[in-house]
Amino acid sequence: MQNNLEVSFNSPQCGWMSIGLNDGVSEFHTTTAHTPHEKALPELLLILNELVGNASEFSAEKEYLLYWNRNPEEFDFRFVQNGETLLLEIYQYPTGNRETGESEKVFEHLGKTKEVCAAFYQTFAQLYEDRNTDEFEFHWRQPFPYKEFAEFENKIKSREQ
Repeated sequence: MQNNLEVSFNSPQCGWMSIGLNDGVSEFHTTTAHTPHEKALPELLLILNELVGNASEFSAEKEYLLYWNRNPEEFDFRFVQNGETLLLEIYQYPTGNRETGESEKVFEHLGKTKEVCAAFYQTFAQLYEDRNTDEFEFHWRQPFPYKEFAEFENKIKSREQ
């Protein structure tokens, strides 16, 4: 659990965005599409909001699943929180059928919930800061998830105090 997670979402271009996760042991890089899972970014932020809000040693185990795609490949981002610990797994499927026998685990990270959420926060904060310069909404072809990001930022900053 001592490996720090690094998360990167590069500025979108033509409806595609390069994302990466690396903890020094496990590494995942892909390019994701804005469709058909057009709510992937706001849903990711909703999951992160839940995770940061539940990050106490007394929290019961909870699981969250996010669907995202590269076209034709699809991904499941699986978050399993048990108290202050968080397991993040990414499964890749060759198509949108999501047949379990065809999935392959392509990334796994076990760490503290607040550290994982902080890594995602840094990435979203950078996307937010660069949104106008990079013409985020034009290039991603989806609106920036302002409301979800603001809630996430407030929760992260209140946990730092």
